[in-house]
Amino acid sequence: MYQELARLIRDEQPVALVTTISGPNVGAKLLVTGTDTQGSLGDTELDRIAARDALAELEAGRSGVRHYGPHGETTPEDLHGSAEVSVFIESWAPPPQMWIFGAVDFTAALAKVAKVLGYRVTVCDAREVFATRRRFPMADEVMVTWPTPVFDERGHTLGSRDAVCILTHDPKFDVPAVQGALATKVGYIGVMGSRTTHTKRLERLAEVGVDRPEQLARLMSPIGLDLGARTPEETAISICAEIIARRTGKVTPSLRDGEGPIHS
Repeated sequence: MYQELARLIRDEQPVALVTTISGPNVGAKLLVTGTDTQGSLGDTELDRIAARDALAELEAGRSGVRHYGPHGETTPEDLHGSAEVSVFIESWAPPPQMWIFGAVDFTAALAKVAKVLGYRVTVCDAREVFATRRRFPMADEVMVTWPTPVFDERGHTLGSRDAVCILTHDPKFDVPAVQGALATKVGYIGVMGSRTTHTKRLERLAEVGVDRPEQLARLMSPIGLDLGARTPEETAISICAEIIARRTGKVTPSLRDGEGPIHS
């Protein structure tokens, strides 16, 4: 079990280890991934419920203690002594992903700030002369490709902790990037551009069938918090601040929700 755990952690694959810390079979362990379990806590139904809860903790990137009856029955945590089995769920979630589309001047600054926050950063652009390791040494991966193949191949890996930032102004690139992002469960989709640019982008999206209000409500454009940012570095901070605010549910002054020019 520990060899498999070590392999999954090295490969940055999501995995959780459930350990009984009180009750029968103290020390019993259950290794849980998105597709399989290994080991047992001593009861088949308890294993099923604990594995379900472990996947929920893994999705949120959390570790913590859960309390159950002997066969996985829900037990109130606030009633001390009432839980017959307590387990510790330890999660090893892969680092959150940030996909940045467009190898532009703002990309390097955003990639740097994202790395400070612990993201695994991928830069994608179809122009080979711009999408280079030399320009973006801080990125974990630089891809020379169009957006659609990236989302077709990897879109299923994006979740609520991840972010897609589209920094291009080329409709041939940003429209398929928005389409691809909306087809995933990614937690944040930000698109750079002025209000006028975004209005035109919405028209192009409508032409390809992307026009439902619930879809468009996911787009943060103009991108970033309204901090008065001007330089690439300031803009990168405003984008990452907005990502944090959206993830934590804080009400903040996003540029998307304002009016008039984004630069006074």
